[in-house]
Amino acid sequence: MIFINRKISIHTILASLAFAILFVTAVQAGEMDMKSLVVKLGFDRVPDEYTCQGMDVSPRIEIQGVNAASLAVIVDDPDAPSAVFTHWIIWNIPPMDIIPRAIAKNATIKEPFIAVQGTNDFGEIGYAGPCPPSGKPHRYFFRVFGLDRMLDLPAGSYVADLKKAMQGHVLQKAEAVATYGR
Repeated sequence: MIFINRKISIHTILASLAFAILFVTAVQAGEMDMKSLVVKLGFDRVPDEYTCQGMDVSPRIEIQGVNAASLAVIVDDPDAPSAVFTHWIIWNIPPMDIIPRAIAKNATIKEPFIAVQGTNDFGEIGYAGPCPPSGKPHRYFFRVFGLDRMLDLPAGSYVADLKKAMQGHVLQKAEAVATYGR
């Protein structure tokens, strides 16, 4: 009887150990997926072309390691005088490695890919580039989220609506930061 109990105990221990190893591996894989997304802008200082001093068009965003059903982008300035200032929100972007520059300022995008845009803190649809008051340069965060599905969120929505819709659906996230001052 003692021999059988030892056998069961060893078997139980081995099964528990195997489960623990599989669980840790799954958690590590999930963590790697969250960290595997990389966002690159190709600049550390926002060129005038992408600001109110220039053409005010959205920059090209390179994304590496996409493993999601859709992408969302939030661009904001945490250094704005009154609060975090949102410059761009766009979602339901199909998985891609490059978001090209100069995305149209329409609520629904049809070219060069299909997507939906929201209202920025200037009260406009689409991208509105950096336009800080003179003084110390501001930081601009280009955050990309890999989501497990397309979002059911109407065009023209605000950043708070987008963040709420993304809750529980973010598989990956990464950001790039650039500065701009006048």
